[in-house]
Amino acid sequence: MSTSVREIPFSVENERGDDVDCDVRFVDGGEAKPVVIFCHGFKGFKDWGPFPDWGRRLARTGFVSVHMNFSYNGVPRDAPTEFAEPDKFADNTFTRELDDLQAVLDAVEERQLPDAPADPNRIGLMGHSRGGGTVILQTARDDRVDALVTWSSVATFVDRFGDEQIEDWETQGYTEIRNSRTGQILRLNKVLYDDTMAHRDELDVPGAASRIDVPWLVVHARDDESVDVEAAETLAGATESAELFE
Repeated sequence: MSTSVREIPFSVENERGDDVDCDVRFVDGGEAKPVVIFCHGFKGFKDWGPFPDWGRRLARTGFVSVHMNFSYNGVPRDAPTEFAEPDKFADNTFTRELDDLQAVLDAVEERQLPDAPADPNRIGLMGHSRGGGTVILQTARDDRVDALVTWSSVATFVDRFGDEQIEDWETQGYTEIRNSRTGQILRLNKVLYDDTMAHRDELDVPGAASRIDVPWLVVHARDDESVDVEAAETLAGATESAELFE
């Protein structure tokens, strides 16, 4: 049987009318394969660093791998590693990212992955950093998800904003962050804060974690500089279905 990985770009449309760019990777042949959908984190994108190679490894081990860009992550289709859409990045929200993931799951369920031998009845989610929080929320509310992996996941969305950020939003309508990779100064508009506060119950990551009853691997480095390992301990302790790997 061939082990050559096919890689096909495609996009789906979320309920807001936004395009969600994705790559599907798989090896031809055999029976329908389980699907793994991967979600990147804050300031991340599907083509960053090792992410594409992870997709190929998943494909070689018998999965259909789907890597997605959140629609407002600021990285466009024609410049897949550049923050060339800062206005979209500035207006991104957690609920928009959930809508994006919902659209990709719908595409899997409706057998819309191009050429892929995907089994829509076997779906796993994988999320890195902020993407981990997103897949936790989705898994808790979506019975199509059969397994979950989070890597360096955050443990909250609602309580992540600092006093200076909130003051910026209240006084000037935006706050700014620096992209350490590119040196760019990027805005986060007040819509992020307002949307989070308006949907704080829906965005309750610890609460969602406690409701997860599918197998869940929580992966976190003890010396992670971006997200403290305490986040992993909080998540893994929320449900008996989670296993912590440090």
